[in-house]
Amino acid sequence: MTAAIRLEAVRRRFPSGLEALADLSFEVPAGQLAALLGPSGCGKTSILRLIAGLDRPTAGSARVETNGGQSEISYVFQDPTLMPWATLFDNVRLPLRIAGVSRAEARRRIAPTLESLGLGGFADTYPAELSGGMRMRTSIARALVTRPRVLLMDEPFAALDEITRSRLNDDLLALWQAQGFTVLFVTHSVFEAVYLSQRVLVMSPRPGRIVANLPIDEPYPRRPELRLSMRYAKQCRAASAALEAGFADGPTP
Repeated sequence: MTAAIRLEAVRRRFPSGLEALADLSFEVPAGQLAALLGPSGCGKTSILRLIAGLDRPTAGSARVETNGGQSEISYVFQDPTLMPWATLFDNVRLPLRIAGVSRAEARRRIAPTLESLGLGGFADTYPAELSGGMRMRTSIARALVTRPRVLLMDEPFAALDEITRSRLNDDLLALWQAQGFTVLFVTHSVFEAVYLSQRVLVMSPRPGRIVANLPIDEPYPRRPELRLSMRYAKQCRAASAALEAGFADGPTP
């Protein structure tokens, strides 16, 4: 299977001397949903920034194999980063406007994306009038409206309550199954990583390394009752054990 994301022997050392990543290598095949699981400060966000081209490795390479350029990659941050003065529609339209897409064409593209995320009746609403979950749905809609081949997600649901977080997990899975893009989802939640992904890449504390590559052999669509199953509990224990082993290997200084 062709890799959509490939990191080879990546190191990232900042000018201060802080070593964020050390000899890190992994691949994410095209169309796969992979979770990057690790403790705070282990370099998860640094990895996404390298993949997105927002930073460069000190050594090694981080590549995205797409047919075109950077526009085929979308990035969802932990904070929705919406423009407070703009309507929901205009927030989602932003990448299309930058690409020179007309307002009429943008409306044609945006409408089904909003519907798929339960935002169909909120196009003229402003961010301050939306709940936290709806603001995050808006951020996801903005990322997906360009139909990217690779979606990078940096702990997007971490600040949400458990009920909203669970619903957005299911929304993400439905969109991924419908559109077939590649996802690298960063989280520090074992339970979220196992529920969402086909594979969990477990990181050590800083300097970040991959200490385990765990396949999650569960069919899709994933149902909420999966979270109550013995299989799910076993896979969560395996991911937790890998995290603990990573800490034993070398804690963050």
